[in-house]
Amino acid sequence: MPWALLATFLAAGGWPHAFQLVLIVICMICARTVAMAANRLLDAKLDAQNPRTARRAIPSGQLPVAFVATTLFVCAVGFIAATYGFYWKYGNVWPLALSIPVLIFVSSYPLLKRFTRLCHYYLGASLALAPVCAWIAIAGRLSWEPVLMAAAVLTWTAAFDIIYACQDYESDLACGVFSVPSKFGISAALWISRFTHLICVAMLVLLGLYSPALSTLYFIGVGIAVALLIVEHSLVRPTDLSKVGLAFFTINGIISLLLGTLGILDVLF
Repeated sequence: MPWALLATFLAAGGWPHAFQLVLIVICMICARTVAMAANRLLDAKLDAQNPRTARRAIPSGQLPVAFVATTLFVCAVGFIAATYGFYWKYGNVWPLALSIPVLIFVSSYPLLKRFTRLCHYYLGASLALAPVCAWIAIAGRLSWEPVLMAAAVLTWTAAFDIIYACQDYESDLACGVFSVPSKFGISAALWISRFTHLICVAMLVLLGLYSPALSTLYFIGVGIAVALLIVEHSLVRPTDLSKVGLAFFTINGIISLLLGTLGILDVLF
């Protein structure tokens, strides 16, 4: 969400129209729910075999498959309806034209882990669509700014997903799930994650240098984000994965909110 909102303000060159902002938020909520529901449905059997995920809603029986499938359908319809709003109100047909391909793309991540260890980077690409799609919805075209932002989001997401996947090393080996840790081992996977995060930092810097709307506040955010990424990697060791939750959820949530907020403030002031 913060990346999509930052792209929205950058594409608008300031405050977007209120209705545009509402549509972007609806699209983000619906797309995320569709992706998460598809993940739970497609991974239900794998989740049941993994002790860490066996307590999730579907394998534990807390939610019926029909409920999750209905939620997916309703949110998919909501997403398409919101993209239509850009055509109806602003004459921009691109969000509507791309709505179904985008939903298919973001819902397909669970399938990738069946045959490629690039699944982490596919997940990153799914999240990277957020700033790209938001930019197209506001500007009706692409620019280098959303492309650089997408590259940063892709590598940022892939890197922390590799860290997260380290928890499932033994389960992935047993179930034949493809992942970077199951292929290279946890220690090597953590180094791959660090290198991927280095690429992310480079993309964040390039974005700030390229975009005339981003300056001091944004670069302060990048500096803090780098420090937080260092902390994130210091929390996780091959022999101690007990702090993966803190590294994965808390720190990355702070990074996205920080960069999104400071970037938007730079655009506005």
